[in-house]
Amino acid sequence: MSSKAKNFISALSMKQIVFSLITILSLAAFIVLTIWSNNLVAGLPDQQAAARWDEDGKSAQVSCFLSENAVLDEFMIVSFEKQLEQQLKEVLPAQEYSEENEKRLIVDAYSSQGQITVVSEKGTLDAAAVGVGGDFFYFHPLTLVSGRYLSGDDLMKDYIILDEEAAWQLFGSSDIAGQSVMIGGIPHYVSGVVKRQTGRFAEKAGLDKTVVYLSNESLAAYGKGGNINTYEVLAPNPVKRFVYTAVKEKLGIEEGNMEVVENSSRYSLESLIPVVLEFGTRSMQNAAIKFPYWENIGRGAEDVKALALLFQGLFLFLPAVIISVFLIIKWKNRKFTWRDVGNYLVDTKEKLWQNAKDKKNKWKHF
Repeated sequence: MSSKAKNFISALSMKQIVFSLITILSLAAFIVLTIWSNNLVAGLPDQQAAARWDEDGKSAQVSCFLSENAVLDEFMIVSFEKQLEQQLKEVLPAQEYSEENEKRLIVDAYSSQGQITVVSEKGTLDAAAVGVGGDFFYFHPLTLVSGRYLSGDDLMKDYIILDEEAAWQLFGSSDIAGQSVMIGGIPHYVSGVVKRQTGRFAEKAGLDKTVVYLSNESLAAYGKGGNINTYEVLAPNPVKRFVYTAVKEKLGIEEGNMEVVENSSRYSLESLIPVVLEFGTRSMQNAAIKFPYWENIGRGAEDVKALALLFQGLFLFLPAVIISVFLIIKWKNRKFTWRDVGNYLVDTKEKLWQNAKDKKNKWKHF
């Protein structure tokens, strides 16, 4: 440490040292907490579809969760798609949806939750099931161990995706793409095997047991469940909340029977402030809406992010108060007057003007 630094520190009072340490530690804690909470959100692939689809941030991912009393079918979904596409074409530049543009205007998916019994030559498994339709795995890019995802373009609906635990219970292996199982006496073929999400949030959200994925039609026909209770859409967002408002008003579900979430902005400061204000009551619901596991994980992260926001505010507030008090004390103990400030500004202006004049005269001699 240099002698100047030592002299500076020795000149500080104990009070100044303590408050300086509080300021430095608070700012450091703010930075660490900000990085940690941002990484928490970045680790939620189910909430990042818009970022994967549109790096410019001009698209919105919106999810709609339905109560037990709501009815949503494929005809209503197709009708909504057409309405949303028409709305977008009225406000977007033509090149955004021209035939030369290979990018689709809308990506959407729907799903249901239930139970299914899966039978193989080696055993029988009763598992939690997610019935999927559309581009479900674009919104939920589970890690593939083998095989491939189900696709909305598949003409045949007799495919199933198992998680690793289910694959080992039914076949004793995870490399089983193409193998067949029986569901309701009808053969279904294993499209792929995926890893199940782990961690405290995932387990509390419903991933503490085996989950399989199959078409919504198969779940409705051969299992318990199959009523669509989640709809997700990804589309250009020409103005704020454009897609969100379209889902609320055009999907055909009464507002009291659904909860709509704009995933692409749910962790922004603007969205988290209401979560903070409703911290004790937001889990209370009048409608019987059962969230799928990925939304439970998302809501858990939302609560953590909101709590982190409170501490971030505190860690910024303390240094702000300390610095403000310091400046006020310095101002009260100042040894100059406003006339001194005015004279200093006039002198500075004259020096700058003289320097500019000297440079101009210098260039004239060349």
